Amino acid sequence: MRCSAKCPYGDEKMKIVHAQTVLAEEQLLALKDKCNNTSTKEALIIAVEHYIECEYTDMNEEMWTKKLEKIVQKKKEQKA
Repeated sequence: MRCSAKCPYGDEKMKIVHAQTVLAEEQLLALKDKCNNTSTKEALIIAVEHYIECEYTDMNEEMWTKKLEKIVQKKKEQKA
């Protein structure tokens, strides 16, 4: 199977899998609201893509360093 035109991986072959989990209804509603999407499938895709791409989801020292640097920079800008 080839990726669709929207696929972030270009023209590579991609294996598609079905994954599922159990969520509290409140969690799913909050996710849909945060993603601004009424579709469960689309909200989950948006969340997974964000988690993979977001620099703050790498749970290591570098992630915390980047986050703290941005906080310090914002504080400096507020004082200026």
